Amino acid sequence: MTFHFLAGLPRSGSTLLGALLRQNPRFHAGMSSPVATLFESVIAQVSAGTELSAMVDAEQRARLLRGLFESYYADREQPVIFDTNRAWTAQLPALLRLFPDARLICCVRDVAWVMDSLERQWRANAFENTRLFNTPAERATVYTRLEALASANRLVGYAWHALREACYGEHADRLVLVDYDLLTRRPAEVMGLLYEFLGEPAFAHDFAAVEYDAPAYDAQLGLDGLHRVHPVVAPRPRRTILPPDLFKRFSGMAFWNDLSDSRAFRIIPDQHAAASSPALTERPTA
Repeated sequence: MTFHFLAGLPRSGSTLLGALLRQNPRFHAGMSSPVATLFESVIAQVSAGTELSAMVDAEQRARLLRGLFESYYADREQPVIFDTNRAWTAQLPALLRLFPDARLICCVRDVAWVMDSLERQWRANAFENTRLFNTPAERATVYTRLEALASANRLVGYAWHALREACYGEHADRLVLVDYDLLTRRPAEVMGLLYEFLGEPAFAHDFAAVEYDAPAYDAQLGLDGLHRVHPVVAPRPRRTILPPDLFKRFSGMAFWNDLSDSRAFRIIPDQHAAASSPALTERPTA
């Protein structure tokens, strides 16, 4: 069984990409799994300062951690597994010790539109205090809501910081960044480049019959439709619902548009091409 990983920013296409990958009978992919949380818990239990730390050596720790993946996916017949969690970008050194051939696919999107999407989810569930926010003060206004989400240890801020760490880390050449808007505009070309990055044989995906929904999971978050994907992959332009100052604040955070000091691969629009005809770029940069 081969393991790869899906990570990146929220509301940036990881659920859509997982639904597309699932069309290939060789692949299993889904929404966020609990493996990353279990992974961190096991490490915490055997680390210095605990009574178990002297009882479990490095090789045993590796076997325990590898066993989490093997046990969780034991009933899957597919030879290639994509485990999804935004925490994986902060765990690359450990992951690659366990799975040296693993690749990490990171979905990205202009952060202003990530915030716009989350705010829309909030407003669409107007009679529900979702689990995105911890207190009435956090959920009070769009300003307090986005401030909370952008904090370094919260939904958007944590994912952004972890992604930045991975892009400039020593294992950056194991990850590829995939732009959400480009995926929706030119899905066949994006998927073709992803298969090349993964070293997998090409597969003919159906971009007009995509299926994925997780109503039970979304209900416990208080965010109906959070993981529901449209059946047809296509761009859906809209006007933002954010105040102009908030939109401007978050629109300048797309550091992946210039990764001159990173070895990460990218599948993003060419910033110098016409907006109507974005070019695909894939590289690592020395």
